[in-house]
Amino acid sequence: MRGVDVHGSESGSEPGASGESGVDHAFLALERELAVFLRRARANSGEMAREVHPELEAAAYGLLVRLESAGQQRATDLAAYFGVGKATMSRQLRALEALGLVAREPDPADGRASLVHLTAEGLARYRSVRDARRDRYVRKLADWDRAEVAELARLLHHLNARAEG
Repeated sequence: MRGVDVHGSESGSEPGASGESGVDHAFLALERELAVFLRRARANSGEMAREVHPELEAAAYGLLVRLESAGQQRATDLAAYFGVGKATMSRQLRALEALGLVAREPDPADGRASLVHLTAEGLARYRSVRDARRDRYVRKLADWDRAEVAELARLLHHLNARAEG
């Protein structure tokens, strides 16, 4: 039996089967869709960063997401999580501090280190933008069955967990 991929092209006789060229059409379609998704996510990240604060860099928005979900963190732990150097992380944190979105306090476990956390203003601004983004998802996916939304979230979580490991 022949299938049709997400773009309407015929695929091999089995799902994920390779065609004559040896290309696995299921993975080719996945790569294409992820590329579109990532391009849109990068653009949206910039928009959301500007909604939090007009001077916030797009790359720093992810720091707000991480601090809100994981709580206070050492800068070195944040750098490791995002796969960036200490200097890059330090620069981004200084910018967030200057905007009043994050603050540092001494780490009680090691007085030489500090813990970074969202300020009350940073948390309020971030949550406002996050909630607006969630409302956009609700509107865009209004015609989806809740089980489909849950399945997409489950699959994306699975993909993200594999990427971290």
